[in-house]
Formats: sequence, structure tokens, C-alpha cells
Amino acid sequence: MHSSSTLSCRTSLRGAIRRALPGRAGFVWLSLIFFFLGFPALLRCQQSPAAPQSGTPPAAPQSDATIPATQTAAQTPDAHAQGSLSGTISVSTGALLGGAHVKLLRDSQSPPRETVTGDDGEFTFADVAPGPYHLTITAEEFVTQTISGSLKPGEALVLQPVVLQLASAVTKVSVVVPMAEIAEVEIKAQEKQRALGVIPNFYVSYVPDAAPLTPKQKFELAWKSTLDPANFVIVGAFAGVQQASDGFSGYGQGAQGYAKRYGANFADSAIGQMLGDAVFPALFRQDPRYFYKGTGSKKSRFFYAIANAVICKSDRGHWQVNYSGMLGTLTTGGISYLYHPSSDRDAGLLFEGFAIGLGEAAVANLFQEFLVRKLTPHLPKHAPATKP
Repeated sequence: MHSSSTLSCRTSLRGAIRRALPGRAGFVWLSLIFFFLGFPALLRCQQSPAAPQSGTPPAAPQSDATIPATQTAAQTPDAHAQGSLSGTISVSTGALLGGAHVKLLRDSQSPPRETVTGDDGEFTFADVAPGPYHLTITAEEFVTQTISGSLKPGEALVLQPVVLQLASAVTKVSVVVPMAEIAEVEIKAQEKQRALGVIPNFYVSYVPDAAPLTPKQKFELAWKSTLDPANFVIVGAFAGVQQASDGFSGYGQGAQGYAKRYGANFADSAIGQMLGDAVFPALFRQDPRYFYKGTGSKKSRFFYAIANAVICKSDRGHWQVNYSGMLGTLTTGGISYLYHPSSDRDAGLLFEGFAIGLGEAAVANLFQEFLVRKLTPHLPKHAPATKP
């Protein structure tokens, strides 16, 4: 564009000079005039900008700050770009802590991730999606720490060093007293139970949820009841009644007859006590004691006492048929045939004695439920018994 305008300037200047100066002289003068006048004009023509073409608007100047759209998109980071989390775990003394467990939880439904610090105390989670995160650091004998934050897209975040504090020593002592020891304490209390302060009342529990007796405790209680001084007096009284009514007449009268009756009664008492209150209860895991009810209507207490002639508590506290007591009565009656007079050795009398034994047990329970407690001093406070 500059060469075309310059040529135009030169052509216009030469035509004007030629028309003014003819001939050779004119040509010389033309040359001189062109030298002095044309050269500066030429310079001005070369320095002037080209005129815009008609109808064409001038081009707008470009700004250096203008960034093409493709370039801006290329420089915008991906909103879903994954990053990483890393850090170091140490203790209050400054030593690095290896073996600490670090768990990474996200607010999203993604499953938790876990890692363990190395010997240098460092941990790293790679390929972590951007967004909120929660770190839980645990180590044995140290206080657990939780760190929360937010990871930017594509960020490789290095956390500040985490210092774990030593946990305070907490000692929890649970004291569990064995059931056998509890039962032993309860037995000692039962052995002090005496109606009118004299007659043994060892086989009644005024504690409805009393601890079950071990087999050893069942034998010890039966043996103690058999050898109690009051038992010898009671056996002697029954022998005297039989002597007076000529019961078991085959024994005869006099001192010899009384001695036989006394021996037979003591044998019945001892054998029945050991079999019905120790041997069979240990075998069937049943409790030989009567559990005092003491609450409810008189009618409910009456039937409760009667029912306890044929039912009892198991060692687990469940009510069940009293196999121990009934078998003890039958077995004792059968053994008594060995020392009772031959006139009393009859199978019918055996089962009759069994029925009488059940009736005696029911009557004894009624006395326990409604009378004996009032006659027994220094008893513990009573709580309701479990219904059968």
C-alpha cells in the first residue's frame, strides 16, 4: 500500500513541473525541483497511513488482555479431579508414631478407607475425590483425634503434623461374687432360723430369689439338720407317742421297745433327710427348700402352700414337679422295711405312707406360710416370692 501511494505522489508532481517548464532545460530544472521538493513529499507520503477504503470500517485494536475462549477453557481445572491427603502422626514427646490407624470418611456414600502409619509416622490417601473429608486417628493407649476439612479438585493436601496425647490410665474393676458364696451366706442365715427360738427351720427361704445351692451345700444342710440337738429331742418325742399308742407293736414295750422305736424313727428321719433333701435334689438339680410367699390373698397363699408339696424350684429358678421329694419319700419307705416289724411290711402300707407323706408336706407348708414365720424371731425383711 505504501509503494502505490508514493508512485501517485511522484506522478502528480512531475506532470505539474513538465507543464510549467518545456525542453531540456525544463528537464534539468525538473530534476532539481524534484530533488528539493519531491523528496520531502515522498517522505511525507511514505510516513502517512493508508487511507481506508470507502465503506470499510476501521479495524478495532486488539487488547493484550483478550483471551480466546479455547485458551480459557483449557486453563479451567476439572471440578472432579481427584487429589490426595497425607500427613504425619507423632506423640507428645516428638517421636514419630508407627502403627496408628487412620480412617478416611466422606460425606458421600463412598465406603470408608483405612491405612496404617509406617515407622516414619506418615500416611497417604491417593485418588481422593474433592469435597469434605473426616480423618479419625486411633492408636492403643492414646487419645483418638478427628480432623475435618475439604479437599479441592486436584489438590495434593499435606496436613499439619498430628500429635496424639497419651490416654489417662483408667482401670475398671468389676467384682462378681460367685453364686456359691452368695448361697453360703444365705444358708448361714437360714441355720439361725428357729421356731420359738428352738425348733430348726432350716429349709424355709424368706428370700424369693435366693441363690441356688450347690450339691455340697445340699448335703451339708441335710447333715446339719439331721444332727441338730433339737432333732434328737423331736425323734424321742415321736418314739414316746408311738410307745404309748403301741405303734409298731412288733417292737414290744419297755426300754427295749422304746429304743427300737427311737432307732427306727431316727433312721426314717435321717434317711428321708439325706435322700429327699440332698441325694435326689443334687441328682435332679432341684431346690429342697420351701420359698415363703407371704403376699397376696389368703386363698392364693393357701393353694401356693398346697402346690409346693408336689412342685419345687429348680436350680435355675423354674418351677417343676418335685421328683426329689416324692422319690425320697418312696425310697425311705422301702428302706424302712429292713428294720420295721414284719407286720408292717406291706406294699399297700408303702403307698399309703407315700400319700400320708405328701399330706404331711402340704400341712407343713401351710404352717410355714401362715404361722411359723410369726414364731421365728430375727427374720430378714421379706420380698414377694415368684409365683409357681
